[in-house]
Amino acid sequence: MADQIAVIGSLNRDIVVSVSRLPAPGETVLGSAVSTSRGGKGANQAVAASRLGRPVGLVGRVGADGDGTSYLRALVAEGVDVGRVLVDIDEPTGQAFIFVDTAGENAIAVVPGANGKLSAEDVVASGELVEEAVVTLAQLEVPLDAVKAAGRLAKGTFILNPAPAHRLGHELLSLVDVLVPNRSELAVLAGRVPAKDIAGVVAQVRRLRGPAAVVVTLGAEGAVLVTGVTELHVPAPAVNAVDSTGAGDAFCAALADAIARRLSLEEAVTWAVAAGAVATTKTGAQTALPTADQVRSVAGR
Repeated sequence: MADQIAVIGSLNRDIVVSVSRLPAPGETVLGSAVSTSRGGKGANQAVAASRLGRPVGLVGRVGADGDGTSYLRALVAEGVDVGRVLVDIDEPTGQAFIFVDTAGENAIAVVPGANGKLSAEDVVASGELVEEAVVTLAQLEVPLDAVKAAGRLAKGTFILNPAPAHRLGHELLSLVDVLVPNRSELAVLAGRVPAKDIAGVVAQVRRLRGPAAVVVTLGAEGAVLVTGVTELHVPAPAVNAVDSTGAGDAFCAALADAIARRLSLEEAVTWAVAAGAVATTKTGAQTALPTADQVRSVAGR
């Protein structure tokens, strides 16, 4: 399908706890509310791309349980092609435990479940989707072998969101066209502590070898685009942020959407920053993912 995005990644059941502040190591804090929702970076990014009007296919695994069955139905309702999402009879659907404070910041622990069984062979079996996609988007909540297989198969732009943070070798990074870490993930990749300012972020990006372009998400500060010839800071629009849980996934999907529409990287980052900002204005992961009209209202385009 023309201009289709392929997403390789995770599907999780999210358990979200609202707290006044995130607990320090060894500390117990009282939560004010708990809720469950659909999440997982792969599924979040697939849904986000679909809401932006992009045809999208997802490659992943769920368990042979109620969570998996209901999740697949929900993705179909969102317009996501789930024909390459496998049902694992041995492992349950993945789960994520998310703490969100009153400032909208979060801390997340993920139990992979079926996500951890996604293999390179699974990705190769979905090769037509990946090979024909104008953009392939992957993260690190599934095994690295599956991500590498996607990078090798992709004939369009291969975007990697290296979350959760991982030290990555040249083999994978050399396959990446656009790398999208946040400040902490970049520090892990560069073998440094998180940079305090934009100049420090750019310096850490320059330590990396492989990707043609790196886009570092900076939360309320927006994002920085670094290529061989470009260093561009795109500030975030002012919004009433309440929960940052789905913001990074909205950003990645919007970046993929803009690249699929043949916008320049500079335009794509501006579009993605606006999408990420809108996603912070509602609670939850997928419930907060914006439509193209909502992003336009903030991006002014």
